[in-house]
Amino acid sequence: MNRPARSLSNRAWWWVGLAVALVVAGFVSFYASSHPDGLEYVAHQTGFGHTERPSAAEDSPMAGYQTKGVSNARLSGGIAGVTGTLLVLGAGGGLFWVLRRRSKTADGDR
Repeated sequence: MNRPARSLSNRAWWWVGLAVALVVAGFVSFYASSHPDGLEYVAHQTGFGHTERPSAAEDSPMAGYQTKGVSNARLSGGIAGVTGTLLVLGAGGGLFWVLRRRSKTADGDR
């Protein structure tokens, strides 16, 4: 007998998605390319890369995708990645929660 495939609930999908995002941010990101991104590459190729100035956020706790005060590069980057992921998901989730459509109010108005 073949049983029908059991589907995951929406809540389970959210938890699976969160777990995947945290694993990618905390572990897989360590293996990302160390080469400059597209904008940096083009800036140096076209000759205006020398005009780069220090960022106003270069002294922040997680500047350069590293965590200040953590000497292990892998752990430092993982902490920064997980923290950034949680902050972005929290801000986005909060925004969606505030702006979500409501089915009906108590008096029936929208």
